[in-house]
Amino acid sequence: MSIIIAPSILAADFANLQRDIEMINNSEADWLHIDIMDGMFVPNISFGMPVMEAIQRHSKKPLDVHLMIEKPERFLSTFKDLGAFQITVHEECCPHLHRTIQQIKDLGCKAGVALNPHTNLNTLEYIIADLDLVCLMSVNPGFGGQKFIPLTYEKVSRLKELIVTRGSDCLIQVDGGVNEETGLKLVDRGADVLVAGSFVFNSSNPLQTISSLKKKLAELEQ
Repeated sequence: MSIIIAPSILAADFANLQRDIEMINNSEADWLHIDIMDGMFVPNISFGMPVMEAIQRHSKKPLDVHLMIEKPERFLSTFKDLGAFQITVHEECCPHLHRTIQQIKDLGCKAGVALNPHTNLNTLEYIIADLDLVCLMSVNPGFGGQKFIPLTYEKVSRLKELIVTRGSDCLIQVDGGVNEETGLKLVDRGADVLVAGSFVFNSSNPLQTISSLKKKLAELEQ
């Protein structure tokens, strides 16, 4: 399977959101990553349902929704109706994680679990086989443009071992501080999905940036 690139709309120009979404539509990106923040679980508020609805109207890429919110089970069906093909919740927010994952799957969506940088991988040991994706945060969640935490490389390697040991086929996604340098190293350790925000949207030529990363990732897989 080729490596998936999922630009994070959090880094887009919100005053020109349709323009930036259409740019991603015309790019070699695979998914559009959408961070929903509530100002409680993370110290920031991003956007909610009305903006998500607008994104759905214009995006031609699958919508990968990352809920950085408390009690995410309250809104799972809402985000499904707003076009999410995949919904990722934080382990730290779900005391009944298995139930929440089943709720996502019952909606017909792919189900993912995100872990903050400090959260131990052991928390996934008995649920990894039920997951479609694990999102490793390589920055502390809440803001775009943060510096990549190097220990993420080791965490990716250990997660890959856990996936193989448990016979899971879930994907490894990394979110935060991803650029060409970190992205190639992450894939070499076992990452399948790269969430790139500032690296894409702050570049002088986002289309070329995505294309160049895709090419180098393809060469790495050969």
